[in-house]
Amino acid sequence: MVTLATKHNDPEAGLSWVERIGFGSGQLGINAINGILGSFLTVYFTNVALLDAAIISTIIAVSKIFDGISDVVVGRLVDNTKSKMGKGRSWLFRVCIPFAISVMLLFYVPQNWPSAVKYVYVFVMYNIVNTICLTSMLVPFYSMISLITRNSYERGLLGNIQQIFQTLGNVIVNAVFVTLLAKFSSDAVNPNTQQAFTLTMLIFCIAMVVFSLICVFTTKERVHDEPAEKTEKKAGNGPGFWVTIKALISNKYWVMMFFANLVVFFIIIFNAVGAIYYCMYVFYDMSQYSWLANSATIAQFAIMFVTAALMKKVGKEKLYIAGMVISAIGYLGFGLFASSVPVMIVCNVLKGAGLGISGAMAMGIVADTLTYGNLKTGIDTVGMGNAGVSAAQKIGMGLGTAVFGWILSGAGFDGALDLQGLPQPASVTTAVEFVFTWIPLVMFAIISVVLILFFHLDRDLKKLKEEKGIVEA
Repeated sequence: MVTLATKHNDPEAGLSWVERIGFGSGQLGINAINGILGSFLTVYFTNVALLDAAIISTIIAVSKIFDGISDVVVGRLVDNTKSKMGKGRSWLFRVCIPFAISVMLLFYVPQNWPSAVKYVYVFVMYNIVNTICLTSMLVPFYSMISLITRNSYERGLLGNIQQIFQTLGNVIVNAVFVTLLAKFSSDAVNPNTQQAFTLTMLIFCIAMVVFSLICVFTTKERVHDEPAEKTEKKAGNGPGFWVTIKALISNKYWVMMFFANLVVFFIIIFNAVGAIYYCMYVFYDMSQYSWLANSATIAQFAIMFVTAALMKKVGKEKLYIAGMVISAIGYLGFGLFASSVPVMIVCNVLKGAGLGISGAMAMGIVADTLTYGNLKTGIDTVGMGNAGVSAAQKIGMGLGTAVFGWILSGAGFDGALDLQGLPQPASVTTAVEFVFTWIPLVMFAIISVVLILFFHLDRDLKKLKEEKGIVEA
């Protein structure tokens, strides 16, 4: 097969920038769609399809049960995949087009169907998109960090690069999505129309397919037995399902990263969805969305260009925790000084910078937790381990979307009021301010304290490698 990946097959050696950037491009396409699902799907359901926010939130929450199961299933399938394209790349190649088609259908709820049938349609299509297709893209993609290289620095760098492209996807969505809705809308006053969403999503879905294929044809999987010769392997296809689960649960550092990712993505959804509603029902001006969203996102994007250098000096672990603390400070300042736009921008920059620092280190650290667990138990959990982290991220996003919708509904939100030109209740404004600032602050503060007190992966992984005589290039 034609490939533009780095020519060598040494899992300990460095990678070319073509392969590093090619890998990151996969995240650009996937996360642009994922970001839209997180930021605009609720708006589409409530303001275009005119569905009840509480019912939609319940559908999403229930669907996360199936989503969590699918992550485990796909993780197991990745571990047992045998293909010339590798364990991860083959899945991206197969699934990117079905993913695009299913996303288009999710954003096309037939207007003339009875309400009950619409909710069934949403439940089915949401699960096809998230439970099946998105899982079959994200789990293999994250697994590729462990499969492309065994070199700790390269893993950290790949994690940093994929986070740069993930954030770039968010910047692009924040910058152009609302503009495209307005351009394609059949209503000059209201950008939230079916035609606008259909044409805008078509552009993003085509781009996702293109970037996924770039990722496939510019990368190579070199790690086939992790961590190679030092562990005793079982006969057959590898350890059993429950043996693998037990190995993951006993890996304290993987467990902490599982919950850290869940919390971060819960907050990301509160921030993404909350920014739209903040502009609509606190500022009462959608034109404010660009600076409110991008002051954080651009800071998140920019900081990642220096995180690789910082990682060399202080290590992934300390940098990850520092990012959490900086984000918490940003949320605190935003809540205390929400009456001043310049201060809000500065605090948003802190939020974004902190998230960028920690996000750039996250998947590299996850790969190291799996190496740590393998050295401790001799059990390879790359697929299942990345599946678990993917599940944590999606559970966080799903719960964030669901909780946001429940709070919004409980505050008395009614999408039909906007179509009639009537204001939402004052309780909606209060609820939006609460979920956009104060809940994220508390959650970031808690996870920061836990990591500071109990997360010592770098120290313990170094000891294990020394005990087993493993020397990195």
